[in-house]
Amino acid sequence: MRPRPPINGRGIFSGTGLIITGLTATLLAMIFPIWSYSDRSGTGLDVLNAETVSTGYGPLSALDRDFITKVRLAGLWELPAGEQARQKGSTPAVRTAGEHLIEGHTFLDDRVRDVASKLSLALPNEATEQQRAWLATLDSAQGVEYDRQFANILRLAHGKVFSVVAQVRASTRNSLVRELADDANSTVLDHITVLEATGYVDFDALARDMVADSTPPLTPAPAPPGPTVDPAPAVPVTPPPSPTYTLPSAASSPRPEDTEGS
Repeated sequence: MRPRPPINGRGIFSGTGLIITGLTATLLAMIFPIWSYSDRSGTGLDVLNAETVSTGYGPLSALDRDFITKVRLAGLWELPAGEQARQKGSTPAVRTAGEHLIEGHTFLDDRVRDVASKLSLALPNEATEQQRAWLATLDSAQGVEYDRQFANILRLAHGKVFSVVAQVRASTRNSLVRELADDANSTVLDHITVLEATGYVDFDALARDMVADSTPPLTPAPAPPGPTVDPAPAVPVTPPPSPTYTLPSAASSPRPEDTEGS
């Protein structure tokens, strides 16, 4: 019979130690993500809670405030754009889209100013640099080119805000913001529909632009509630005066009684 090798106690204990060490490391690896996530700052829930304030209508998050700002900003440039389309549009469909913009954003601007007043939020009174650039592009366009620029610029802008409205409506805990999101959703969808009905929307270009700018930067949200001044209503810009023409001569001479006493 072959002799059994001597038992090395140190080897046994060494192997057991390796096993225990491995099990311990595995356990720590499983526990650490849970501990690190729940304990660290900067998680989505932490950020939400840090930027949310209490109001009499429910919690008001930074996203809620950003949405309120976007509704106000939309009126500051889309009301003038609608008034302009009503004057410059070369087709009934473009002029109709302009009418819808005026009606929809007049209504939404009243609503957003009321909501901001109740939540003590300050609102902007000037369109953004990008929005002013869009208006400048429309100012310089004429005829069919104007119709095309109007339909595509406004359709792109409405498409971007549509996703924001949906996100806010799905997640807000504030009753005033929820009601405003309902109104904004109906208005934006109506505007998208009438803009597409012009027949000038380039859907291929629209899809490329939406993908290229899928994560637009947030506009500056209003500060948490505090004393504010009610902003002035958004108003359409005054369209340029219509050109004047020399009237033809009257078809007949005036009646004598019309000239008596003159």
